[in-house]
Amino acid sequence: MIPLTVAEIAAAVGGRPIGFPDPGAVVVDGPVVIDSRAAAPGGLFVAVVGERADGHEFADEARARGAVVLSHQDTSGPEVMVDDETVPALGRLARAVLARLPDPLVVGLTGSSGKTSTKDLVAHLLESLGPTVAPKGSFNTEFGVPLTVLSAERDTRYLVIEMGARGAGHIAYLCDVAPPRIGVVLNVGAAHAGEFGGREATARAKSELVQALPAAAAGGVAILNDDDPLVREMAAVTTARVVRFGRGEAADVRAEDVVLDGQARAAFLLVTGHGSAPVRLRLYGEHQVSNALAAAAVALELGMPVEAVAAGLGDARPRSRWRMEVTERPDGVTVVNDAYNANPESVRAALQALVAMAAGGRTWAVLGEMLELGASSAEEHAAVGALVSRLGVSRLVVVGDGARAIQDGRTGQELDADGEESVFVPDADAALALLRDEVRPGDVVLVKASRRAGLERVAEGLLEGVEA
Repeated sequence: MIPLTVAEIAAAVGGRPIGFPDPGAVVVDGPVVIDSRAAAPGGLFVAVVGERADGHEFADEARARGAVVLSHQDTSGPEVMVDDETVPALGRLARAVLARLPDPLVVGLTGSSGKTSTKDLVAHLLESLGPTVAPKGSFNTEFGVPLTVLSAERDTRYLVIEMGARGAGHIAYLCDVAPPRIGVVLNVGAAHAGEFGGREATARAKSELVQALPAAAAGGVAILNDDDPLVREMAAVTTARVVRFGRGEAADVRAEDVVLDGQARAAFLLVTGHGSAPVRLRLYGEHQVSNALAAAAVALELGMPVEAVAAGLGDARPRSRWRMEVTERPDGVTVVNDAYNANPESVRAALQALVAMAAGGRTWAVLGEMLELGASSAEEHAAVGALVSRLGVSRLVVVGDGARAIQDGRTGQELDADGEESVFVPDADAALALLRDEVRPGDVVLVKASRRAGLERVAEGLLEGVEA
């Protein structure tokens, strides 16, 4: 964080310094954290009351590590105390720090799937234009967005912010914390349908990003997926200038002549109003084309030549864990760890990539529950099972009771040519034991589920202790 005194922090959050002999003499210029184990000298520890722990109980540990404490309860030590909770205080601090930066440009991204991969691509491209800050992984909540902002330094030119939501008003709040000048909406899918109440409600919540943008005359730019009708319609609710990306001819930034290589990596012609250039991605899956187009649109808006954009996209590698991480074992088994999260759209994309990567070889789909789908959960899981059959995936391993409907969908289809059936196992350990016994050289294994299922243990276990 940029250097601030305790007095300045207290003023920014609307709190009061307690127990400091001279609040104006104590400077915070280290990391801002919500985990006391990450507290460091000169940093700020924000005591958050979470589902599993109350951060106030770890205030002494944070102080012992040299951090200043921000709290809303008395922790019997020097602290900055607010009357409300510390989460909104964290947001107020981020907004105040952002206002002190000389000239930051905030790029906000949202969508039902692909946010993290696209955020990583945008950051990769913008780093060639100037100092860029972007979160690692999916730091996209009311905690993660302020913490990302607070990691900026005075020379930061670009802030790439991923914005997630589980209800109306969430993205609007994040836009208040970090007001974007460029907003990107990737898609509207079934993710979090249980919270939102359907795709139309999800679209309204996602549109809060483009509604928060400055008008076109003030430099606001809304970058919208022209291939998604619900996203395309968001042009009507923003005063920003609209730039469309997609595969169709109406898109301002589009992909033509898309082909996949033997490892499901896409190549295409990037076509823009500034010219065209060939792109060959190192990322896996055809769904990455849309993500790459969104990132290209951002970079082009910020003045990067189309040839440089194409080269940068071709150089990009995965930055965030457990998202289409592809590893070939010495014995020839390929493990695809895509276990960070799952929704119907991302599972379909991963299954299509699995089949393309195998090029006719034996494939395994190890699938767990997709959470937060509400009343459509059973139907969406069954549809995944049916897709497994239609794509000709060789073996299906369904993990956990919450995913049983995947097997029901598969059972309702004709068996694949080899006659192999799906298998249900109760948990990740059972799935790993089965795979260790049955995978053989040349197999490609996809592991995918919502984060809470913990199926990354399956993928990681398949890569442990394998000798050449």
